Amino acid sequence: MSNFAEQFVASREKLVAGIPRCAGDPVEEGGCGVVGFAATVPVSGRNIFQASIQMHNRGNGKGGGIAAAGMDADQLGVNTNILKNDYMLQVALLDSAAENQVEQAFITNDLRVDHKEVIQHIDDYHDIDLEVKPPDVVRYFVRVKEASLARFVDENGLQNATPRSTEDEFICQNSFKLNQRFYASLGEKQAFVMSHARDLCIFKIVGYAEQVVKYYMMEDIRAHIWIAHQRYPTKGRVWHPAGAHPFIGMNQALVHNGDFANYFSISEYLRQHNVVPQFLTDTEVSVQLFDMLERTYGYPLEYIIEALAPTSEMDFDCLPAEKKKIYRAIQAMHMHGSPDGPWFFIIASSNPDKNKHRLIGITDTAMLRPQVFAIQSGDVSIGLVASEKQAIDATLETLSADDPRFRPIADRYWNARGGSHTDGGAFTFTLKKNAETVTLVCADKFGNEIASPSGDLPTDTDTRSVPMQNADLLVARMQAALLDGDVNDIFFEIVRNIVAWSFADVRWLVNEIAAFVNKEPAAFEGGITILSLLNDRRFDCGSMRRSVFVQYIRASINMIMNSVPAISSDNSGSARRIDWQSRNDLRAPHGTETTLVVAAADFPPEGNDCNARIEVAAYELGWKRFILYGLRGQRFTGCGFGSNTDGVRIDVFGSSGDYLSSGNDGIEIHVHDNAQDQLCQIMKRGKLVVYGDVGQTFMYGAKGGDVYILGNAAGRPLINAVGCPRVVINGTCLDFLAESFMAGDPLNGGGFVVLNGVMFDDHGGIIDLESPYPGVNLFSLASGGAIYVRDPDNKLVDEQLNGGKFVELSDDDWALIHPYLKTNEEYFGISVEDHLLTVDGARLTPERVYRKVEPDRGV
Repeated sequence: MSNFAEQFVASREKLVAGIPRCAGDPVEEGGCGVVGFAATVPVSGRNIFQASIQMHNRGNGKGGGIAAAGMDADQLGVNTNILKNDYMLQVALLDSAAENQVEQAFITNDLRVDHKEVIQHIDDYHDIDLEVKPPDVVRYFVRVKEASLARFVDENGLQNATPRSTEDEFICQNSFKLNQRFYASLGEKQAFVMSHARDLCIFKIVGYAEQVVKYYMMEDIRAHIWIAHQRYPTKGRVWHPAGAHPFIGMNQALVHNGDFANYFSISEYLRQHNVVPQFLTDTEVSVQLFDMLERTYGYPLEYIIEALAPTSEMDFDCLPAEKKKIYRAIQAMHMHGSPDGPWFFIIASSNPDKNKHRLIGITDTAMLRPQVFAIQSGDVSIGLVASEKQAIDATLETLSADDPRFRPIADRYWNARGGSHTDGGAFTFTLKKNAETVTLVCADKFGNEIASPSGDLPTDTDTRSVPMQNADLLVARMQAALLDGDVNDIFFEIVRNIVAWSFADVRWLVNEIAAFVNKEPAAFEGGITILSLLNDRRFDCGSMRRSVFVQYIRASINMIMNSVPAISSDNSGSARRIDWQSRNDLRAPHGTETTLVVAAADFPPEGNDCNARIEVAAYELGWKRFILYGLRGQRFTGCGFGSNTDGVRIDVFGSSGDYLSSGNDGIEIHVHDNAQDQLCQIMKRGKLVVYGDVGQTFMYGAKGGDVYILGNAAGRPLINAVGCPRVVINGTCLDFLAESFMAGDPLNGGGFVVLNGVMFDDHGGIIDLESPYPGVNLFSLASGGAIYVRDPDNKLVDEQLNGGKFVELSDDDWALIHPYLKTNEEYFGISVEDHLLTVDGARLTPERVYRKVEPDRGV
């Protein structure tokens, strides 16, 4: 430990003397909604709205907050030098009469005020449905007076510390004193410090996050980084605005989803370093831990993450020798201060001295809280992180409407595996400003860069490349196929040629499809099928970036859906459309009508008026074919239909929400994008096909059903599943696959999982993952069923099992899983012969490629 670090700690001793230790450990269970993004251009506060609104079901209206970093000096009424060098001290006045007392005691005596303003707000908080008046906020741009800082240095022996680090410490201790006098030590709360960072500020209220922006009139305030939180903390003073997220460190704002089992012990650990929580929440001690490690002890970010989320078990064994040595030392020093329990942090940080701002996402080693990361690059670039993918999609949708340089689909989405040797369970989006240029770099815990997939973006000069004669022939064949309904041949013809196409050609193609379907109602099914194939399958898009290609495809799908006749219409055709406005017009199908198209965008995500209930009511009236589009995180799709629902099919376009297909007893559901958390819980029968990744606790407690996943599953898939679920996952799982699996003998009607361990490269080629399963809890404590892992190089080891064993694949095993792999091939184009059984160019036998994991009943 450096001398000045010891001196900083010692200087705080008189601050905390006499303050009672944490006396209780109150808990309020539940999950929070968190979202954040970092962009290379400043964007307005209104862009946090939709994502926050869509996460209301993760909140309760009694705690919401936002933080912004990398702000626009002109909008703040100061010059650039003041914004960069001064501390933006924001004091929340719960009693406006306390303003003068606060200033005299803790502002004007020791701080030079370069600018002061009272933050504007709307006249009546009731106008935005708030029940509690938010505090008035006074913003001061300040520096510590030279005499005060010199006295602080002398009193605490800080002559060896840098001037800026000493001033940072003075500001932090000054805020602590202010809070202690006007908030923490009083029965009646008068004021507290919301934030005191440089080029970073926090606002929070008793309400929802988007109401923060509305109340303080921040819709047009621009910043490079925004983070938001819905819900009050799960421990501590859970209702007052001082207890809402985010919490401030020094130059960090942190929001948190989860709660700590060891909150009291962390508080005691911090007390040993003369750090005391004043608002008594687990989120507050989270940022105190982060700030102590970063600012007081000077740890690099990798070591901070290791102290918070220690690497263990086989992941630790996989680390390089030198890293093991360092990590052992970190764990020996900090393990007892590491948060224990489900948690996920999003942190916004500001470092004006280095012209750098960061957005950080860190997940706990047990991965008990959901998280999704995303990146998009181009003329402007953005990194995003959230509790749910639908919040990321909502952010991109609003950003792209504001600024077309942003696009509504990210280039890459992924989940983190907490405490892993592969990515460390944490990712950082760093904005670095050089002259007039801002760059975005995404890296994992170890500094490995995560980039957007390759491929060009559209330009204003894009031109058609398909010769007119060829185009006319293609259109004629395509129209015939759309009317016939058999579009496979024309799909493969398009795929063979598209490698040489331009974006202008793609726009021409999808417009031709949409126009023909709108003119010929009989082509509706064929049009949706071919567009779905172009959306779902992975193939070489040539020089085009796939995310933009998919953007055009999905826009065409929406165009067709928007043109479907309304439920009240008497037009001919097989499909009718219902939306929020026409929900009361729901009726039974007439004549040749077979398909109900549900425009889901305006429906609430759950509750009595959600679209999931409309679909159940429609099924009871006789509808069996459903197409949902425009989803914005709506939950419970396919739930509540009842038993024996064979013959029902639901196609899902858009950002589907949690619990999709849960309780399914016969329905076939196709999700034409990534899916979220809690899919297929307690599923009994039916089929689910997901043309992307799935989230946490997929198929928890499932009893049956056939499920096919194109990509990866996040943590804890198929835990506690019983009966006969039969699942093919083409990618991998983060950890805890089929923990406590109780699915009988697969060769006698029981359940199984096939794990193929493959992925698609940027050009649609199928390649092997580095490991078919990176976790250390494969088939743990299972008593029945089996895992069939494609592992031709025998990379998996016994240490990854806990109660299971590897056995050789038998002819009966192959006869069992082969039909499922052939069906998997039909859905995703992953060939059994050419892809799965071919390794390094050689065709191998099934027993050379697949390994079976079954329960070790001798344990």
